[in-house]
Amino acid sequence: MPNASSSTGPAATDEGNVNAPQLRPFVMGLFFIFGGITSLNDVIIPKLKELFTLNYTQAMLVQTAFFAAYAIIGLPGAALVKRIGYMRGAVVGLLAMTAGCLLFIPASQHATYALFLFALFVLASGVVMVQIVTNPLISLLGPAKTASARLTFAQAFNSLGTVLFPLVGGALILGQLAKVKAEDLTGPALDLYRVAETQTVVHTYIGLAVALTVVALVVWGNRNALKNEHHAHTSFVDGLALLRQPRFAFGAACIFLYVGAEVSVGSLIVNYFQLPTVLGVTAAAAATYIPYYWGGALVGRFAGSALLRMLSPAKVLACNAVGSILLIAISANTSGPVAAWSLLLIGLMNSIMFPTIFSLACEGLGEAAADGSGIINVAIVGGAIIPPLTGQLADATHSVALALALPAVCYAIIAGFGVFASRSRVAG
Repeated sequence: MPNASSSTGPAATDEGNVNAPQLRPFVMGLFFIFGGITSLNDVIIPKLKELFTLNYTQAMLVQTAFFAAYAIIGLPGAALVKRIGYMRGAVVGLLAMTAGCLLFIPASQHATYALFLFALFVLASGVVMVQIVTNPLISLLGPAKTASARLTFAQAFNSLGTVLFPLVGGALILGQLAKVKAEDLTGPALDLYRVAETQTVVHTYIGLAVALTVVALVVWGNRNALKNEHHAHTSFVDGLALLRQPRFAFGAACIFLYVGAEVSVGSLIVNYFQLPTVLGVTAAAAATYIPYYWGGALVGRFAGSALLRMLSPAKVLACNAVGSILLIAISANTSGPVAAWSLLLIGLMNSIMFPTIFSLACEGLGEAAADGSGIINVAIVGGAIIPPLTGQLADATHSVALALALPAVCYAIIAGFGVFASRSRVAG
């Protein structure tokens, strides 16, 4: 880990962590950015579902394309970060995100769903790189015993992005839905309609590309802020060896399940709320509820950062997972506002899950933190797999409410990890 005597650079603490308070605002800002961009998928899905007349399974391929990047980029990205360092790794990630945003231009011009999926994959590749940097870095910026609380606080800024981005994106992307529908058009008229309607998506992501470029330049200007940075010199196989540790392996599996469950629920909000048995509102009106889902995570993370300093993180995790299951059961078996708000409250239960699972799984990894972060980021591919399976369940049963049973199973296993971690000791 870094160890510098200069007052301008971070110094290693006795615990091997980094005393670099000047880097915390930088890390918080990155959490805000990649959280907001990820949550925009919840707005894009209903837009593309209508434009390309997709079923639930096909629409959920948006999440597959996005989260598949975690499986493909996770370990190579960790290796690159170990080679060039955290700050330069963040720049690479930000530039990749910029490229992904700009790829929405040809995707719109050709009005091709596959090109939109490719643009989302490139965008997500950059997000993966940024996450590989931010998750271990915020854990290192202070004592190990408060890592869960610190990462939860940082995740609150991630949640702030997930609240604000869909709020603005929903107004820009869904607020101007045409009166004509894609299913009523064919041939050239359909192509022209898709090109025209996707312009709102393009304009949104061009604005993001400009902002990301500015942030990348700022981070590049601070590329040497982390002095004497060290990483364990391990191979790909050595990194995978971490999975031999039961606690880490169980935690990585729970990251897979948690992200899949969280993304599945968030992705279904707009279509679920449009159902006559729930709220029966338009897509644009339903999109205004998305910030409440992510807002629950925002409130929960700020509160959780304090709560986790006083209570056992593992036990809090188990309780929140059980709470999610109960809320899904309420939503699936009721109607109207009760069904809607119980689903939205799952965001509050989600609040501490990712940072707590991450911290519990990676506790004690030391210089292998980058490898652990890379594997954890691969596990985020659950967001590419579980949502389409949830979509298939919705198509097969013709019920979005019944499809929520799959996220409930994910939360049940996470509750089990909380109990396991509360009773186990860190290896070594």
